[in-house]
Amino acid sequence: MSFRLGLADGVSIVAGSWRRALESLGFNTVTVAAEGPVDRVVPGLALAATEPPDAGDLASALADADLVVAENILSIPINLAASRAVARELRGRPALLHHHDPPWQRERFAHIDELPPTDPAWRHVVINDLTRTEFAERGIEATTIYNGFDDHPAPGDRDGTRASLAVAADELLVAHPVRAIARKNIGAALRITAVLGGTYWLLGEPEEGYDDTLAALLADAPCRVIHRAQGDVSDIYAAADVVAFPSTWEGFGNPPIEAAFHRRPVVIGDYPVGAEIRALGFEWFDPDGLDALSDWLADADPALLDHNEAVARKHFSQTAMTEKLGRLLDEAGWSPR
Repeated sequence: MSFRLGLADGVSIVAGSWRRALESLGFNTVTVAAEGPVDRVVPGLALAATEPPDAGDLASALADADLVVAENILSIPINLAASRAVARELRGRPALLHHHDPPWQRERFAHIDELPPTDPAWRHVVINDLTRTEFAERGIEATTIYNGFDDHPAPGDRDGTRASLAVAADELLVAHPVRAIARKNIGAALRITAVLGGTYWLLGEPEEGYDDTLAALLADAPCRVIHRAQGDVSDIYAAADVVAFPSTWEGFGNPPIEAAFHRRPVVIGDYPVGAEIRALGFEWFDPDGLDALSDWLADADPALLDHNEAVARKHFSQTAMTEKLGRLLDEAGWSPR
């Protein structure tokens, strides 16, 4: 359960991979949220809801659940009324709290200390070791389970996708597969694209009041810009020549891992969790080292892509994630097997 599920945001994508993992481990699953193609809708859970969820509706939606997975809804304080209602409903019952964005990692939420809540019946899972350490400093024991990805993705339609974008066969296309918000560093992605001599492709819409800033950035862009969504992940990476990800902060950052499985080079920003993941062995390009990427693009050596794919397969496959989740469920006595 979450605020929204089944959409293109990072939490929805990871929740979808967890759902597949849980089903492979023997669970039947239902999804509960306010927005998205979910099994059970509770309107008061919406990010922008003006009223808290009805306690009866919430209890009814969760009544037959043996285990509840709370996806970020007890982590990020965007709708505190919903978070409080969910915490009350889950008291004393088995729940996995899957934390993507604890409040202290966002400046605008750093003053809020009521999330995450704790209960002896719950287990906490975080998506990186940085956050696990921060939880420990606050007296909360958590388990790190990195996000898992399809390690055998279907090939995408490069020619068809580029044609739909009016991108020529010899045109360098730099994809930025993110929501348009401040920490995604749209300006840096535009500069990266301009230095490479390419076309910039932004996939997400503005959120968090970023509309005017985005409009100004795109209006003054130093390169050609395409701002258009694309639903098929495989088609995005097939069409792209380079993936830009110059974020200033990410709780995890799915695109660099997806790019490894789809065999695309990545330019990544200097954010703490990116450094943690990079230390596992990825060979990514830096925004201030674009000459190296230009040289690689001029004579692309597949060894770099082979290496990154192997690192991703070892640490971030759906199989690796499912095995870690299964061990946690066994230890908690919650496995249906």
